[in-house]
Amino acid sequence: MSVIEFPKRARAYPGGRSARAWRWTAGSGLALVVLACVHIVAQHFVVHGTGGLRTYRQVLDYIANPVIFVIECGFLFAVAIHAMLGVRSILHDLELRARTKRRLDVTLWVTGTLTVVYGLVLLIVLAARG
Repeated sequence: MSVIEFPKRARAYPGGRSARAWRWTAGSGLALVVLACVHIVAQHFVVHGTGGLRTYRQVLDYIANPVIFVIECGFLFAVAIHAMLGVRSILHDLELRARTKRRLDVTLWVTGTLTVVYGLVLLIVLAARG
């Protein structure tokens, strides 16, 4: 009796990086839906006396709340991760060479990291003024 062996499926990248990127994209997308809803409701629907827009002082007081600060930081991370993975996915669909893809990945990591650092600095400055 012989054993039937099925051919192994080739992965887009060694180690399953493509599937991992998809999971991160899906997870950050889900986080974006939740955090964007919280952000919009808290910023525009739970504001009294200004017609749905916060004044600068109200924004400072809002960001100074530790719970809100953590939520806004999570929103920043989710946006940055989802955006960088989306750009990566689009550019990887162009069937670039492996070396170009690696350079693209490094560039997106650096861009995403700088974006998050800049956003965190702004959030910290605003929270400190509140």
